[in-house]
Amino acid sequence: MAHQKGTALITGASSGIGAIYADRLAKRGYDLVLVARSAEKLAAAATRLSLATGRKVEAIPADLGKSADLARIEDRLRQDTSITVLVNNAGFGSAAPLLSADVDEMEAMIDLNVTALTRLAYAAAPGFAARGEGTIINISSIVAIYPEVLNGVYGASKAYVLALSHSLQHELGDKGVRVQAVLPGATETNFWAVAGVPREHLPNEMVMPAEDMVDAALAGLDTGERVTIPALPDGGEWDRWEAARLAMSPRLSASAPAVRYRQRETV
Repeated sequence: MAHQKGTALITGASSGIGAIYADRLAKRGYDLVLVARSAEKLAAAATRLSLATGRKVEAIPADLGKSADLARIEDRLRQDTSITVLVNNAGFGSAAPLLSADVDEMEAMIDLNVTALTRLAYAAAPGFAARGEGTIINISSIVAIYPEVLNGVYGASKAYVLALSHSLQHELGDKGVRVQAVLPGATETNFWAVAGVPREHLPNEMVMPAEDMVDAALAGLDTGERVTIPALPDGGEWDRWEAARLAMSPRLSASAPAVRYRQRETV
């Protein structure tokens, strides 16, 4: 049996990426709290994982788009000191263009992808910092840096996740809290059915099996990566991107507009 490492709370854990994180973290020695909407799927997953790994696995049915359900999970994160890992995975996407997208659906996407993720991170972070250990894994997407593909609100929600992760890393890194943003590309899950893009329309060479994606993300976590892009062959590309962003930061605020924007006389 693997060594006990505390408890991992995983959202969106009944299928896809969340279910694979549950499997991998249980095998690494974590007990689990699984959160998702489907009570039946969660119960089956909890039983299967407990039998396979010997870990304690608890299933909590909850719709994180509903404030009362979200509050229950926040309370659990605040009160349960055994929780050492939060995997913020719950979310959904869309491929609908702006002019044909349902704005109410876009608001629901923001509620789950942004608001719920933020509130759960805020619920977990103080306890992690006080205990000097803990890990927050936020599932973003490559659309965080490539928003021209898929739906704009979806891309914006995942850009928020990346920005929040940067801020959490900055504030919590010296307090023993690890924060990782994971930016998957196209992944073999039911995401595409929900987003309205038939999976068969995507070239096989660009779609990664979900198991491989999660294994790569955990490998990135093990090596201390703050941002993991599982499909990116050269990690130096991301390092250079980040270096350019940080190098520019001292010049982003000034008491006067840059010379190139000042009014000039025209003939």
